[in-house]
Amino acid sequence: MLLHDGVKGVYGKTGLALLRFSNASIVAVIDRQCAGESLPQLTGINRNVPIVGTVEEALNYAPSVLVIGIAPSGGILPIEWLAEIKQAIAAGLSIVNGLHTPMKTMPEFQTLKSGQWIWDVRKEPSNIEVASAKAQTLSCHRFLTVGTDMGIGKMSTSLELHKAAQKQGMRSHFIATGQTGIMISGDGVALDAVRVDYAAGAVEQLVMRYGDCDILHVEGQGSLLHPGSTATLPLIRGTQPTALILVHRAGQTNVRNHPNVLIPPLTEVVKLYETVATAGGAFKAVKVKAIALNTAHLDENMAQDAIAQVQKETQLPCTDPVRFGAEILLNAGKTN
Repeated sequence: MLLHDGVKGVYGKTGLALLRFSNASIVAVIDRQCAGESLPQLTGINRNVPIVGTVEEALNYAPSVLVIGIAPSGGILPIEWLAEIKQAIAAGLSIVNGLHTPMKTMPEFQTLKSGQWIWDVRKEPSNIEVASAKAQTLSCHRFLTVGTDMGIGKMSTSLELHKAAQKQGMRSHFIATGQTGIMISGDGVALDAVRVDYAAGAVEQLVMRYGDCDILHVEGQGSLLHPGSTATLPLIRGTQPTALILVHRAGQTNVRNHPNVLIPPLTEVVKLYETVATAGGAFKAVKVKAIALNTAHLDENMAQDAIAQVQKETQLPCTDPVRFGAEILLNAGKTN
């Protein structure tokens, strides 16, 4: 997994999520900043994978695939990575690429051997149509995670909810809407690669495909509060959710990288999402049923205090699903 400066940095969420949730055998992490250090100690992820500094060192662990684990701003391939990716291809590795930059058609990557492949994950699906609110005809629960910002744990919350539902014996399905979720589950739609007119339709198509179950967990994207986000509204329209789970990072007061965009009180954010989802009565009423609080930056006592504070403030069930499990959120979402 190519994860330069991502183990400790802010752009490594793809790689870290794969390390936390993927069933794939990950034999090495490539991060020049953290080479030789302990992954569990650095991240809290209980996966004993060695961290090396270069692709050449990683080849000693006999990998068959190189996964691009970094998600830099804009999803553009950093030029300084080209040499290492070329080296991986020359060594016979296939490539999983979650960046916006397509690699399959790049002249530099046309020397693939038999059985070698490049998977560009961020591609628009074929045969998509404009959404028509079909999902509201389904009888299954449809949980959608929404957030106060980007990159705060909406996918992780949906995956933990899916895991909790399976433990309860429910026929559950996780619907991936971003490159990392697709890498983990093997299916989904990279929503930020879909033309905006068809985005809700692409989500609706997936929901209808998997709607014959007890519960769907749809991975949220973006935020209605973020000035650069366009993904949340198509998810709401395409999913026609029966429950919203609001995800927030404990103590965060403004949208990351936008200090002038303040996050309103969570009670106001709850009202915003419920109003938009219902569209003034055009669609069925849907409630924010619980708060998923990201407390990764807090110790356990501080995390419990933050959860109690948010629960008191919003009068909604609240927990950190990665840290403490998602049962509280799941049970709240299933109630009428």
